[in-house]
Amino acid sequence: MSDSYQKSFPVSWEELHRTSKALAWRLLELGPFTGVVAVTRGGLVPAAIVARELEIRVIETACISSYHGQDRGGLEVLKSADMAKQGKGWLIVDDLVDTGETAKALRQMMPEAHFATVYAKPAGRPLVDTFVTEVSQDTWIFFPWDMEPQPSTPIIGLRG
Repeated sequence: MSDSYQKSFPVSWEELHRTSKALAWRLLELGPFTGVVAVTRGGLVPAAIVARELEIRVIETACISSYHGQDRGGLEVLKSADMAKQGKGWLIVDDLVDTGETAKALRQMMPEAHFATVYAKPAGRPLVDTFVTEVSQDTWIFFPWDMEPQPSTPIIGLRG
């Protein structure tokens, strides 16, 4: 874990599913939506769950690269969500808003879309319309696709 992250927050598949479903509940009264824009790669799973729960059949992707492992690199738009154009009536779904750099790029691409994330950190929180869980800026979230079962160190053992 990078020096800027003091805490870790592991998320299981069950927890991600439950929290993504909670996100769908929060979005229910805000629709109907024309479609969902899943932000790759982290937003793919939450977007699929939200789309299922809200019975949205049209799913587009916005492919943006901003992390290389736990290091942040330059933001690179690999694919814009052309189908969503300005975003009116569309729902953007991502797993996390962290620094807000990806969110800023998405807002430029689709200024009228509703932006929802499962998790939000303080620096990026003002850029999203709806989220479920806030975590501190110094927390690294370990999503289920990033983990394999292994022994863990007790919290007290992590102090330096």
